[in-house]
Amino acid sequence: MAEKVIWNCLALFATLAIILGPATLLQTVLAASPEKEITIVALGDSLTAGYQLPPDAAFPVQLEKALRAKGMNVRVVNSGVSGDTAADALARFDWAMPDEADAAIVELGANDALRGIPVPETEKALNEILTRLKARHMDVLIAGMEAPRNWGEDYVRRFTEMYRALAQSHGAQLYPFFLAGVALDRSLSLDDGLHPSPQGVRKIVEAMLPDVEALVERVKTRRRQPS
Repeated sequence: MAEKVIWNCLALFATLAIILGPATLLQTVLAASPEKEITIVALGDSLTAGYQLPPDAAFPVQLEKALRAKGMNVRVVNSGVSGDTAADALARFDWAMPDEADAAIVELGANDALRGIPVPETEKALNEILTRLKARHMDVLIAGMEAPRNWGEDYVRRFTEMYRALAQSHGAQLYPFFLAGVALDRSLSLDDGLHPSPQGVRKIVEAMLPDVEALVERVKTRRRQPS
């Protein structure tokens, strides 16, 4: 009985190959196969890297766990380096971005703002990063930051508007403030008052999760489109 089933399956496969052609049949089989894993690269600074946190408490790790808990076949790569400005991240872009990456979460600018780097310089570096991501056909979520008020209202305004303008010009998603709901909350921060604690990272992930889910859907939509 089992042998008959096998021969019937082989006969069906051969018939489909004749009707559809080998290439079309291969595409059909691949389309029916389990969903391929999606790789998201978190490109950022210490907020991404997990400054002074246990390895399993860093943002990329907690985000991956949250996505997988929702049944999503997603891997999140930690490409955060503490102290990085946007220009620093640009300088390491080629080796920091795996070839198999499908999407990126760009979390940069905090160190630029702390150092008072002119907004046009930060914007130029971020623009080049986004340009390179687009050239790789990657979907992007920009996680914005806010500048310290001591640099003046004009700097703060221009810094905030920079993320909105970049997202619009590159067709990227925008999450306006990475530390929303966590910044200045001592109960969710480390002793330095700047970096989130494991609980703070958990809150960031919870808040960003809908936006990251939308990013995953963008990747899936792109994959379904003809090459």
